[in-house]
Amino acid sequence: MDPVADMLTIVKNGYLAGKPEVLIPYSKFKLAIVKVLEKEKFIGKINKKDREIQVQLLYDGHRPHLTHIEKVSKLGLRIYSKSKRITSVKGGRGMIIISTPKGVMTGKEAKLKKLGGEIICKLW
Repeated sequence: MDPVADMLTIVKNGYLAGKPEVLIPYSKFKLAIVKVLEKEKFIGKINKKDREIQVQLLYDGHRPHLTHIEKVSKLGLRIYSKSKRITSVKGGRGMIIISTPKGVMTGKEAKLKKLGGEIICKLW
């Protein structure tokens, strides 16, 4: 099982069900991904409780801020990209989350810092 894919599915299903918040099992890598999502305003506040991460979900009326999450790099097939090959998603309305040697960040940040790495997911 892929724990990151499970985390992304929990967030996506929480939005589809209209839940105000979801709980995700804790790991440092998942927390780093969730912090990027929080910084980019795709999710609300996050709290670390014991062995779980509590994530507040954001809505515009009844429309969720996050409508689609696509896992790119999988356990059996890792996808890596150089900084020059990082593209925009949905004409700049979406984003890529990438794991670089300097930490987890958005594709735009990685491109500005000229860092490549493993593409974790695309979302919009």
